[in-house]
Amino acid sequence: MAAGAGVAACSPLYRQLSGLPGPSQAWPSISLADFRGLSRLTYGPLPAERAQVLQIGLAAWIEEQLSPAGIQDEGVEWRLRPLDALRLGADSLSAWEAEDVILQLQQGALLRQVYSRRQLLERMVEFWTDHFNITMRKGDGWFLKPADDREVVRAHALGDFGELLWASAHSPAMLVYLDNQANLKEAPNENYARELLELHTLGVEGGYTQQDVMELARCLTGWTVKRHFWAGQFRFDNDLHDPGSKRPLGMQIRPEGQREAERVLQHLAEHPATALRLARKLVRRFVTEQEDQSAAALAERAVQALRKTNGSIAGMLRVVLLDGLAGARTIWGPKVKRPVDVVASALRLLGADTDGGEALQQALQAMGQPPFQWPTPDGPPDDSPFWSTNLLPRWNFAIALARNEMKGTRLDLPTLLGPLTLSSPQAELDSLGELLLGVPLGPPQRDLLLAALGPGQDPAGLPSLVTAGLLASPAYQWR
Repeated sequence: MAAGAGVAACSPLYRQLSGLPGPSQAWPSISLADFRGLSRLTYGPLPAERAQVLQIGLAAWIEEQLSPAGIQDEGVEWRLRPLDALRLGADSLSAWEAEDVILQLQQGALLRQVYSRRQLLERMVEFWTDHFNITMRKGDGWFLKPADDREVVRAHALGDFGELLWASAHSPAMLVYLDNQANLKEAPNENYARELLELHTLGVEGGYTQQDVMELARCLTGWTVKRHFWAGQFRFDNDLHDPGSKRPLGMQIRPEGQREAERVLQHLAEHPATALRLARKLVRRFVTEQEDQSAAALAERAVQALRKTNGSIAGMLRVVLLDGLAGARTIWGPKVKRPVDVVASALRLLGADTDGGEALQQALQAMGQPPFQWPTPDGPPDDSPFWSTNLLPRWNFAIALARNEMKGTRLDLPTLLGPLTLSSPQAELDSLGELLLGVPLGPPQRDLLLAALGPGQDPAGLPSLVTAGLLASPAYQWR
């Protein structure tokens, strides 16, 4: 009982540390452009973030977020404490039930998106998780992926791209997912080599050939993983390695064992086609999906920044964000929220107290984006038309969340709305609209929603009805 009381007493403190809106807290009015910019960079701009942008400007806020080590984040760390799978190695997790490991990693990702103050870091973790996609549903991925998430993606999300690529290539989760443990000198398996060129670096237009794939696969023979007591550790087995000379991408690779593929990795990390592909993906993720002249020029400036900073992801991202979001806003393009955005931003903006657990993960599954389960190596699409269908699960989520019918998640709308509660549908709609959309919902959607609420509603139920209506509205589906 004493321990439970202690945890309960800490909850308001860590809620405050996470920056979530408190009881009757006003949310500062910022420009719609700044709100939309923050919506691209966060999983929902909280009052504290809006106030900071109002005070120092979006560009300065971006600079702070590009150095996440200087941002205190005790609130989310407190939330993550029960999730042992986030800290254990593959050898320990292999003794767990697969579903328990998968759920804890999914919970950890969602809790960080909702409660972390290092929002840009979490955005980039999602970006690289998609770029180096691994599904936990294939083979040993369920107990190998947590270490990959921790030691590959999170450790290098704003670091050096060459180091990130190197870490991914040595990741047992990646090698097993793309079958490189079956890449033997007697029978080369080209799966990982192909995706390394097509998805992780050069891209389909990067100028490589089928012969390059075959030669790179030969370099990667013998790259495998340890078993039994050393489960989840990288191993190079020289007995499985093709000892002959290779010539991938015009390089002359002499017999050097493990060093052969590592030389190619360094070449790929520094290749101009890799830089251009990464820049285009970042522009698409944060700025616009339009492939026009302005977007191309922004991508080229990002390429130059990557070269000047010797592979710094933060250096490249700085150009994309400062030029594309905080600067020339005329190149912005609309983006439909992916399911993770729909869920995380609703929880974050409405100040939800959640465990990120099974009910929310099932909602994401129904919407089509369960974390760490995308089956193909290309990762979940960053494409608005793809996510513009299958809207019914989004509406169902909105209703269940607003009614507090989502197990493990609790909203306190009366406290959040404060004196506006039970006042009128119009006042609640405008206030919640400013919170969730940046501005009150405009006509004709506002009039349609008010008409749907209708007269004679129980005043006690108005906050949940208004909230559900806004979360299900077309305006909320965009960021």
